[in-house]
Amino acid sequence: MDIKADHLLDAKGLACPMPIVKTKKMIKDLNSGDVVEVQATDKGSKADLQAWTKSAGHQYLGTIEEEGTLKHYIRKASDESEEKLHPDTVNNEELSQNLQNDNVLLLDVRESAEFAFEHIPEAVSIPLGELDERINEIDQTKDVYVVCRTGSRSDMACQKLTEKGFDRVYNVVPGMSEWSGETKSLRS
Repeated sequence: MDIKADHLLDAKGLACPMPIVKTKKMIKDLNSGDVVEVQATDKGSKADLQAWTKSAGHQYLGTIEEEGTLKHYIRKASDESEEKLHPDTVNNEELSQNLQNDNVLLLDVRESAEFAFEHIPEAVSIPLGELDERINEIDQTKDVYVVCRTGSRSDMACQKLTEKGFDRVYNVVPGMSEWSGETKSLRS
């Protein structure tokens, strides 16, 4: 079946958050109801775009994979709604200070390869795309600090956790892209 899209966005070869950034930039100039096909090669783009689409009020239609390219289909909402952001954020320095507390859980929602090559030692890895299935692994009695590369995926994860009843959830911004504290990796 051939799927017709009104617009095509090439985000192949780009890593998070660039597929979302480019989609956000393109979709604001589209007409209500227009469908955009976002082509990407980043495996994490499916969960990222799906979560962003929901938080921005647009409609995620689905994804088809063809020869290593993910084709994501998004329909622009009929009424432009402001993107919802998680209200509770901390910076990297605040996270570093709070990691000393026993009541803290650090959740890393980057893809497993990103986590393997560099992560904060105390972090628990649950990629954003697996969060719904693995949410029961997260202790609701703890303060949950959520980190990704830049704060985009972690924001979406914070929103999901809050929707599921977690009440002490904090998005770490800017996240691993500017983390200067201790890290572990496959290389060390």
